[in-house]
Amino acid sequence: MKIRSILVSQPTPNESSPYWEIAKKEKVTIDFQPFIHIEGADSKDLRTQKIDLSQYTGVILTSKSAVDHYFRLAEEMRFQVPDSMRYICQAENIANYLQKHIVYRKRKISFGQKTFKDMMPLFKKYPDDKYLLPSSDVLSPEIPKILETAKIEWKRAIMFRTVSSDVAHIPIKDYDMLVFFSPQNIKSLLENFKDFEQGDTQIAVFGANTQKAAEEAGLRVDLMAPTKETPSMTMAIEQYIKKINK
Repeated sequence: MKIRSILVSQPTPNESSPYWEIAKKEKVTIDFQPFIHIEGADSKDLRTQKIDLSQYTGVILTSKSAVDHYFRLAEEMRFQVPDSMRYICQAENIANYLQKHIVYRKRKISFGQKTFKDMMPLFKKYPDDKYLLPSSDVLSPEIPKILETAKIEWKRAIMFRTVSSDVAHIPIKDYDMLVFFSPQNIKSLLENFKDFEQGDTQIAVFGANTQKAAEEAGLRVDLMAPTKETPSMTMAIEQYIKKINK
């Protein structure tokens, strides 16, 4: 079955996105619709988790959402984040994003290369701080394992939740391919379209966890990224279309 229309479960990208080049070159329609969104916790939620922000001298930040919700809740709880706070960020772009909330100069900011595991040398370098990990309700199981291996004092605080968006209005069967990037995307698909039958619809997934969620839901995965040959989803889609649409 040829691919003529694709639905990507993400917000519409900017005009320089490779998706638009694919649409033009391969003569396909690509639409965008987020299947999930983030809802912030409130101060009551934190108190239920027995979190006192003033008890921590360091913050472990794994995403821009974690940054935003940490400072939002600090303000809501009238906690003035001290200039002495240490920030350990998973990547440089997250560290730079801190400038939205603090004066970057003369702050204790460190960052890893890309993955959470890359942060291990930073924990070994600063082992004496008491760390807070702002996170969503969904946390990769490798993160607690790495933190325990690092032998630092830390506590997780659920500051935001990933929930399914209402996308039931979408004519889902009109698309030849659906593209998903997280297990939560798969969950949203099944919640919004309870009678969904895949049939000829091609499903593309990014990451092993998304693939696992799709297959556990009884879906057929037709395209997987990243791979050695196709490290990005756009590369994978383009090569797949060229093969299928011959």
